[in-house]
Amino acid sequence: MANKKKVIDPLPDSFENEEAAGEFWDTHSVEGYAEFFEPVDAKIEITERIYEVQVSKEVFYGLQKEANARHQSVPKTVDRILRKELSLAK
Repeated sequence: MANKKKVIDPLPDSFENEEAAGEFWDTHSVEGYAEFFEPVDAKIEITERIYEVQVSKEVFYGLQKEANARHQSVPKTVDRILRKELSLAK
């Protein structure tokens, strides 16, 4: 079997907007574009941590109902309830 080289679409010089860039990278792998990689000197600071907590199905459904009633996300609702219960002001 012959070793066929994958044809790589040319990388555009620029994208019209973020949506166009997203559409391109949704259908292309960075694997074929290594020659365009440039090293960067970046420092990333983690300023917040998110923790995962397991709850029963019934508790989750209750949280979902509460969140919907307040037009909030479930994580935001959990954070609000726990802060109140634990007397943690934000």
